[in-house]
Amino acid sequence: MGLVRKRPLTPGQRFRILDDHADITKSTPEKSLLAPLKKTGGRGFRGWVSARHRGGGNKTMYRIIDFKRNKDDMKAKVIAIEYDPCRNARIALLEYEDKERRYILAPLGLAVDAEVMSGANAEIEVGNCLPIKLIPVGTTIHNVELKPGKGGQIARGAGAGIMLLGKESGYAIVKMPSGEQRMLNLECRATIGQVGNTDAQNISLGKAGMSRFLGRRPKVRGSVMNPCDHPHGGGEGRAPIGHPGPLTPWGKPTLGYKTRRGKRPSDRFILSRRPV
Repeated sequence: MGLVRKRPLTPGQRFRILDDHADITKSTPEKSLLAPLKKTGGRGFRGWVSARHRGGGNKTMYRIIDFKRNKDDMKAKVIAIEYDPCRNARIALLEYEDKERRYILAPLGLAVDAEVMSGANAEIEVGNCLPIKLIPVGTTIHNVELKPGKGGQIARGAGAGIMLLGKESGYAIVKMPSGEQRMLNLECRATIGQVGNTDAQNISLGKAGMSRFLGRRPKVRGSVMNPCDHPHGGGEGRAPIGHPGPLTPWGKPTLGYKTRRGKRPSDRFILSRRPV
């Protein structure tokens, strides 16, 4: 992929840096792998806003991605590399020997007409998926499972890659993109390689309207709101946050306040936290 810097003919183009889509080989998606994507506007089943600053945006169809990669011991040919409006990574359209088609995340270096396979008999090649216990130490992997059979949950964004550092007592030690080191079950599956479209982080939208196309509404600081709308609001002129510290619009502590909880937290699998 490459980047295109627009000529500064208008204020919106002055700082815009966009993707040239040179790596995309097919412009129309596979119809059998599409699903309707209903917009919620950030509202839950009660009709209340639970995620602010969401709404509008272009209409899109969801591409059904095979995160589990559970079609074992059958080779698949890469037919096309496509754009996915629901993620910043590219997706690859595969056709298996039985003519079934599936989408997967396109790793860096995967090209059209390449062959990939999943399962214990797969080779250590880019795009192949197999259990971590069969992957050599030092390999870069992505689309990694947290629980065996649940499907890939981590390292799915553009340019993401996890380094396999070692194996010990039924667990693999991996280094996350954030720098955090944690343990994973050796039975969890992972895909070889790094997620493609590594220049996605260098894209500059250039104007507020581009964010609206993505369904992102404007954000406003709490300190400029009225006290009825935010705990930081009100006062004569600019005012500091004050006691008891930063709060959410609903009065809960934020900005460093720990909220992680659950019946089975995965903190015990974390060996070292990411650098702050």
